[in-house]
Amino acid sequence: MTMTPEKRYVEFRYAEFLMELGKPAEAARVLDPVVAGEPAHAAALELRARALFASAQLGRAEQALQHLIELRPDDGWARMALARTLERQGRAQDAAVHRRLAGVLGQGG
Repeated sequence: MTMTPEKRYVEFRYAEFLMELGKPAEAARVLDPVVAGEPAHAAALELRARALFASAQLGRAEQALQHLIELRPDDGWARMALARTLERQGRAQDAAVHRRLAGVLGQGG
């Protein structure tokens, strides 16, 4: 079944609601088809990355953040989030590169 733009919007808003309720795993699940249907939708990618990070799905969060950075290389938030994701995976050296870039982009932390 193809997801219409209206359905993607409703699902995106539902995922935001799930995040507010503290249910990031469910939000990520809802966002999977949204992102699949519109892979360049930055807001959906960001929300999905946040949900994956919050639910400790770190490998998937890393992939989502890398995709977001491919679309928006100057996104300081995405760089910092990727740094934190890599750090949680014990990859401090890889994280340092993105942390520095985030700082340059005004997203210190």
